[in-house]
Amino acid sequence: MTTPTPLQQITTEVSSLNAKIGMLQDGARLTKSRDALEDIQTTIKSMEQRVANLRQRGYVFEKSLETQAKDFARQWASILPNIQQQINLQSAPLGVKLRTIESQLPRLTASLNNPISARPILNNLQTSVSNLESNVSSAERMIAGMYDSISNQVQKMGTHLSDIEWMLTQISEASFKLMPNEAGIMAVKSVWCKTGKEQKDDPEGVLYLTDQRLAFEQKEEVATKKILFIATEKQKIQNLLLDTPVALVEDIKTSKQGMLKNEDHLDIVLGSGAQVRTAHFHIWQDCAIWQGLINRVLTKEFDQDRAVAIDQADVEKVRTAPTECPSCGGKIDQVIVRGMDSITCGFCGQVIRL
Repeated sequence: MTTPTPLQQITTEVSSLNAKIGMLQDGARLTKSRDALEDIQTTIKSMEQRVANLRQRGYVFEKSLETQAKDFARQWASILPNIQQQINLQSAPLGVKLRTIESQLPRLTASLNNPISARPILNNLQTSVSNLESNVSSAERMIAGMYDSISNQVQKMGTHLSDIEWMLTQISEASFKLMPNEAGIMAVKSVWCKTGKEQKDDPEGVLYLTDQRLAFEQKEEVATKKILFIATEKQKIQNLLLDTPVALVEDIKTSKQGMLKNEDHLDIVLGSGAQVRTAHFHIWQDCAIWQGLINRVLTKEFDQDRAVAIDQADVEKVRTAPTECPSCGGKIDQVIVRGMDSITCGFCGQVIRL
């Protein structure tokens, strides 16, 4: 490899220096911090409307969502002026330092044909640019520290709202319908591992949790024709494969799997009357969160955290449901959930209205 001449070396370093100075024009203005403030403000401003949209689409839980959205707006309004003032205070001296550096560039340019003369000028400018870059980074960190707490909370809530929005979209596209007064809580992309260990042909789809049941819907495109292992024709499959009352969940175990232990898995044990005794799912959310959600349904916690009250007529139907068949006297051990209008006797087939 050819060693560059002093002139070539100087020219390369000057080009790099000019690029850094160009970037510092935004840096000295603390543009990154200003943009971050605008992003947070936009997110907070949209939050109340997002929550209202969720209510319109049928999300009835977490009655404090509206209050949280309003609180974020109030908190942000109270701290924003101080942050903006600090940005202006910090950017002013940074701008002065940048202009001082820029004022020395003509002298450096004029001496480029003489590397010996140019070198000390370049070295001084490189040091000044490096120091200014450090000053900008320090100012950005200091300003970010003024809103880190609320920013993290807003980001967390924004992610949660996105998860609920996705769930509601999946429900609207599902091959099954929710019962009257049944409401969705969460949905997640998942694979039903039929043998307990994920296989290539295991059904992929969506695992749903409502306040009444746990359901898995296969929802994927399956190759129907291949040429040289490449799919040339596909068919969309969308079928409800598992549909069980949450009340039949007896145990939930979580595990992290995969080489990097970054895959979330759920082992769900179901009681008598369910389609299967156990169901193993690989899910694309934190398995501990899902374990907590299912347990909260089992303990009726979500019933206490509704923004829309439960229809008491449906509650009464469940409470007064018969325990014996009026036709044959057989014991009715079917789990009855809100929204059901009838049940069928497992002994004589009699349809019993609720």
